[in-house]
Amino acid sequence: MKKLIALLTVFGFLTFGIANTAFAQKEQKTDNATEQVAEDTTAAAPAATAQAELTEDPDDAVSQGLHYTLKEKFIQGGAVWMTPVLICLILGLAFVIERIFYLNLSSVNSQKLLNKLEDALKNGGVEKAKDLCRDTKGPLAAVFYQGLDRYKADLTDENEVRANLEDVEKSLVSYGGVQMAKLETNLTWISLFIALSPSLGFLGTVIGMVQAFDDIERAGDISPTIVAGGMKVALLTTVFGLISAMILQVFYNYLLTKVDSIVNDMEDATISFMDILVKNK
Repeated sequence: MKKLIALLTVFGFLTFGIANTAFAQKEQKTDNATEQVAEDTTAAAPAATAQAELTEDPDDAVSQGLHYTLKEKFIQGGAVWMTPVLICLILGLAFVIERIFYLNLSSVNSQKLLNKLEDALKNGGVEKAKDLCRDTKGPLAAVFYQGLDRYKADLTDENEVRANLEDVEKSLVSYGGVQMAKLETNLTWISLFIALSPSLGFLGTVIGMVQAFDDIERAGDISPTIVAGGMKVALLTTVFGLISAMILQVFYNYLLTKVDSIVNDMEDATISFMDILVKNK
């Protein structure tokens, strides 16, 4: 189920990103054609153009400004270097969404579960408590089930009871480590995309600077227009790479905080679980 959610999320983000990129490129061509027609019209009828500028709706331009600006800057940066940055952002957000779903499903009310578990041990014994853990979702219930699976309630010798409780404690620690590893799954991929996004941006900037110097060499003159235009396009990849990394970093820190909260709750609940077993011996 988790893999299905992750795959659907990745597919949705990729479809949206590719469609948006294609639409932006198509729109740029349309805008260029429109600008050409507008120039011809202006040369033929300057008075009509001036009247059209006066009657243009400023609110509409403001509402669409950010969306069109982002697409314009994306195209100016070059699809060859901007697309990998966009893919890193899309894949990183897909892993973020998958982890958020998983961690939210893994969070349970530990105190409520412990109370139910204690009542089950008193009224129905170990088997009823195991059934309760089996029917409860989350890593905490899975850890409790492993402990109950090794718990023997019919022992009378004190040494055997102590040895059995030690086995239960060891199983809780071992299986708790397994559940902690599952909670941290895919976080390394998110950290990879956090590091990769600005790196791709810097790479695009360096190559863009090289191309800008090539333009200067071909022109045979250090024109401010050539230098400023080339540097602006080159730096756009770095800007988008840093923005992508910052977005993913915020979600990454949120996920780390969520994992730490679940792990701390599991450790506290495990101690209370051992106290319940000792009390019901």
